[in-house]
Amino acid sequence: MNLKDESLMKSKKEGYNHCMNILIIEDDLTLANQLEETLAQEHYKSVQAHSIAEAKRALDYSDFDLILLDWNLPDGDGVELMKAWRIEKLPAPILVLSAKSHINERVYALDSGADDYLCKPYSNLELLARIRALGRREAPVKSTKLCVGDVCIELTLHEVYVAGVTVALSHTEFELLTLLCQHQDMVLTRFQLNEHICKDFDRITQSNLVDVHIKNIRKKLERPDLISTVRGVGYSIRSS
Repeated sequence: MNLKDESLMKSKKEGYNHCMNILIIEDDLTLANQLEETLAQEHYKSVQAHSIAEAKRALDYSDFDLILLDWNLPDGDGVELMKAWRIEKLPAPILVLSAKSHINERVYALDSGADDYLCKPYSNLELLARIRALGRREAPVKSTKLCVGDVCIELTLHEVYVAGVTVALSHTEFELLTLLCQHQDMVLTRFQLNEHICKDFDRITQSNLVDVHIKNIRKKLERPDLISTVRGVGYSIRSS
């Protein structure tokens, strides 16, 4: 057994995920190679594309679980490419990696369809954490239904049921409940929840909208124990 085989056997025993296939769209060859090496060390598969044309060809031949996308590419704008992909309903989550650090640029990328944004230079530890978070986020979304106890969310119908009875929630309440259910057993901070529903970034840290919406969700669902308050931090939904 060679070293590669030993590594694969060891990683299987330790429970690593070999199935995640990642497309790296980066024109800087040195950085692209470093990204590929970093992903390989975590037992992710990856494919490099160094231009928009190469990225399109890669997607013609394979499906990807995640796309790492540089903003500035030699043959065009990465964010404009992403916008076109979102119109075409490309399902893969996209993490934009860019030296653009202004808040308006980050907001523009996220509003254009990015699932996350990381400024260059970045820590590999943070990059891998973001990748794991996107992997967790995507898993429940692939199902059309999320359930916790007798509370069920039909994602495609945008409806919520409690014990089989439809409960009317506002758009924001639905988004908050869905986000919490997608991250069961994780504590989401008030800032994270505010960021999810509020586009005015200057007001995020001062807003108490999340607390108001959570109170309304509990009242409408008549399940006061469904959403737990983590004092001084945020909220969580437990899977059991």
